[in-house]
Amino acid sequence: MKIGFLFPGQGAQTLEMGKDLYDSYSEYRKVYDKVTELTGIDIAKITFGEQDNKGIIINKNEETNKIEVINQNEETNKAEVIDKNEEEHKNQEKERNEEKEKDEKKLNETKYTQLAILTMSLAILELLKEKNIKADISMGLSLGEYSALIYSKVLSFEDGVKVVQKRGEFMQEFSPKGTWSMAAIIGLDEKILKEICNSIDTGFVTLANFNCVGQIAISGEKEAVNQAMEKAKEAGAKKVVELKTSGPFHTEKLKQASEALRKELDNVTFHEFATPVIKNIDGKKYEQNDDIKDILAKHIISPVRFKESIETMLNEGVDTFVEIGPGKTLTSFVKRASSNVKLYNINDKISFERTVNELNS
Repeated sequence: MKIGFLFPGQGAQTLEMGKDLYDSYSEYRKVYDKVTELTGIDIAKITFGEQDNKGIIINKNEETNKIEVINQNEETNKAEVIDKNEEEHKNQEKERNEEKEKDEKKLNETKYTQLAILTMSLAILELLKEKNIKADISMGLSLGEYSALIYSKVLSFEDGVKVVQKRGEFMQEFSPKGTWSMAAIIGLDEKILKEICNSIDTGFVTLANFNCVGQIAISGEKEAVNQAMEKAKEAGAKKVVELKTSGPFHTEKLKQASEALRKELDNVTFHEFATPVIKNIDGKKYEQNDDIKDILAKHIISPVRFKESIETMLNEGVDTFVEIGPGKTLTSFVKRASSNVKLYNINDKISFERTVNELNS
């Protein structure tokens, strides 16, 4: 068995991602505490939101026709039933939904999103380390490449976290004015999609991520992306999906962010690779003499070659892929490339325990 770790990038985030892992494992929580110490950002609060609905169950009593809010009192460990009329309940439910929307909006800010996803991946790695589950090779999509570099010990935990914090800040701060978007186009030839992007005259849109066989992401101004999505559907695309991103990522429009990151990387020490890492920029393995600083700076303004990265990992003999972090997108990409491999996702307690049991069996 040859194991490859996959680390997701921005767009995979969801509010409360990994919450049951955080509640269940002290080693997982320690990673969040460490990231908070390094960055000054309460990353647990960003990831899980301001609300704490733990132990709350909402039930309608058919006899009294009242809403019962059953709250587990943590001090007495007893259930307390609080009667509320329907109007009170609706108002509180509305308030909860509004708070949730605020929490989601904050998590989706690039300066927080990248750090939140990185932290989750690193915390899961800590749990896998305890179970003696290791990868022979790793890679990530965009932001996820930093998780792979930290895993391979090229970047220290501390430097990796600080660089990703700065990367997220730069990509948000230097994103050009306007409304930006990305979208995944599924089932359309690259040449046709490029022609569509070139035909849009209402704004900037270009090919950005070559995700897998039959899927390419486009990036640019929201109106132009929307028009390209419509034209792609007309041209026969099987599916188009707008992504949860907020900037013209992996395009020339983030040149300032790329330059700022390059200066920041001058303060970082890079070490030898403990395990191989495949880079997004060309889908090939990093070599020890690669200029990693230049590669990571160009990473922001260059297309992601994830399709080629998958092919490289398969050619390296990897037969077991483990996606570490929110979502199941990356393993779905691998599935399009090969049906003869084992695929695992770790994004909650159940998937963690199932993966550990199967890999250790």
